[in-house]
Amino acid sequence: MPQNSTRRSTKQISGEDIVVETAWLYYQDGLNQSDIASRLQVSRATVVNYLQEARERGYIHTKLSPEAFNTHRAAVALCERYGLKAAYIMPDGTGGMDGQASRIIRGAADWLPSLLEPGDRLGVAWGKTIYDVAEQLEQTVIADLTVMQLVGSMATPYGFSADVCSSNVARKFSAKCINLHVPAILSSAQIAATLRAETLIANQLDAISHCNKTLFAVGSCLPDSHVASSGVATQKELQDYIAKGAVGVLCGRFIDANGDPVSGPLDDRMMGIELDMLRHRDMGILVSIGADRVPAAVAALKGGYATHVVTNQSCAAAMMELG
Repeated sequence: MPQNSTRRSTKQISGEDIVVETAWLYYQDGLNQSDIASRLQVSRATVVNYLQEARERGYIHTKLSPEAFNTHRAAVALCERYGLKAAYIMPDGTGGMDGQASRIIRGAADWLPSLLEPGDRLGVAWGKTIYDVAEQLEQTVIADLTVMQLVGSMATPYGFSADVCSSNVARKFSAKCINLHVPAILSSAQIAATLRAETLIANQLDAISHCNKTLFAVGSCLPDSHVASSGVATQKELQDYIAKGAVGVLCGRFIDANGDPVSGPLDDRMMGIELDMLRHRDMGILVSIGADRVPAAVAALKGGYATHVVTNQSCAAAMMELG
C-alpha cells in the first residue's frame, strides 16, 4: 500500500480498494480518522464506515496479548493456589452474565491456538461452552494435530453434541478428527460392554486414551444442568449421584469435591474416556463460566484434571475463596 502523503481522490480508489486503503492507513500507517478523511477526500463518518466494513469482511484481526490476562494478580494467585501452569482471567465487564460468558468464550478461543503444537493429540469434551469456543476459533493450521471426541454423542436439541464439538474444533485447525461413533449412554451395561469389544469402537477408545492435551468444561449437578437436560442422566439418577457427594460432571462422569470419581448407576453404561485417563495430562484446559459451576470447577482443579484455566475475575475470586 502507498505510504506517501500525496492526496488521492476516491475517484482514483474505489470499491473494495478504498476499504483496504482506509484500513491500511489507520492500522499500519497510524493515521487518525480525520487525517484519513482529508487524505481520501471523504467525510470522517465515511472513514468510520469503511473501517467497520473492513472488520465485517474479516480484513482486520485485533487481539490483546495473552500477557494481559495471565500475568496479573488474579491469574498468578489462582495458579499458586491450585498448582496450575497458567490461568487466563478475563475482566467481568458490565454486560451481565451473557456478556461475561461471551468474554470467557472469546478468551479461550484466542488463547487455545497458542497452547497447541504440531503432533498434539487434543481430546475435546462436549457441551455448549466447548461448542461456543469452537465457533469462535479463527482458522489456523497446526501441523499433524489430531482432535479426539472424548465422550459418545447424544441426540440433544441444542446442537452441541459431542461429535459436533470435536469436528468443529478439528475443522478450525485443519486437523485430523477421531470421533467416537457411539451414544454417550446406553440402555444397559451389557450392551455397552459389547460395543466396547467391537474392533472399531475399541480402537477409537484406545486412541482417545492417548490424548496428551484436553479441552473441557465442567458441568454442575443442578437440576437444569446439561447432563440432565441432554438426557444423559434422569433426575432420579442425578439425585443418586448427589447423595453420594457429586458436585460436578466431567465428560459425563461425576466427581466429588476433591475431584475423585463418584460411582453410580450410569458408570457401566457410559461410553467415553475414564476419569483417571483425564488426570495429569501434558495439558488440561478448563473453560469455566458462571458462579453456579465454581464448585465443579474447583473439584476439577483439585482432582488434577486441569493445568490451564480460562474464566473471569468474579469466578476466579470465588474459586480462591472456595479453595
